[in-house]
Formats: sequence, structure tokens, C-alpha cells
Amino acid sequence: MFKKQNEETLIKDAETIIGPSIKIKGDFFGKGNIIVEGILEGSLKTSSGLYVGDKAKITAAIEAKDAKIGGEVKGNIKIKGYLEILATAKINGDVEALGISVAKGAFINGRLTMKTDEKESADLKKIN
Repeated sequence: MFKKQNEETLIKDAETIIGPSIKIKGDFFGKGNIIVEGILEGSLKTSSGLYVGDKAKITAAIEAKDAKIGGEVKGNIKIKGYLEILATAKINGDVEALGISVAKGAFINGRLTMKTDEKESADLKKIN
């Protein structure tokens, strides 16, 4: 998912950074990469990448293209691509992604669903 180079690109190309001393309440929408190190309550949606730092606290429904989560999330997570859940993550909510990687030590209280690629699914329907 986020190889070292891709993680560095995500951080370097971040459009929005919610720092460790920042608390946001409300619906947050973006098109670029987002880094959350602080507190966010409401909803979070981006058509790009999302990085949640290990000290971040999110109480929100999350939607993103790809994501790497190391902090605390209370809410459902829907990722169009790949999700990497780090050992420091604490997730309370359902998780849906094309691919999911879970590190030893991560806490997840919810349902994990690996969805199929929409193109792959359409191709399978054509065959049947």
C-alpha cells in the first residue's frame, strides 16, 4: 500500500495538515492528500490519500482513495483502494477497502470487508 516512497510523497504533497494541537468539528471535504495528527469530529472525505497519525483522534465517517491509519478512529471507514492499519491504530467501526493490511497489535472492533475492484466485478458479470 504505502511503500516508503509513496508515504513520503503523500506527506510532501499533502494539501491539508491537521496538526496535533488542532481540533476540528464538522464535515471536512477535500480533493488532495490529508494528514491528520490532531482531533477531528464529524465526517472526513477526500478523493486522494489519507494519513492518520498515531496520536490522532477521529470521531467521523471516513472516505478516501487510499489510507494509512495509526491513530484512534470511531466511525465507519470506506476506502476505494488500499488501507494500511498500523500497530498503534484503534478502530471502532466497520471497515471497507479493496485491500487491507493489519499490523500486529492493531485494535479493530467492527466488520472488515474487502470489496472487489469494480472493473474486475463488471468483467466477471460479463463472463457469467
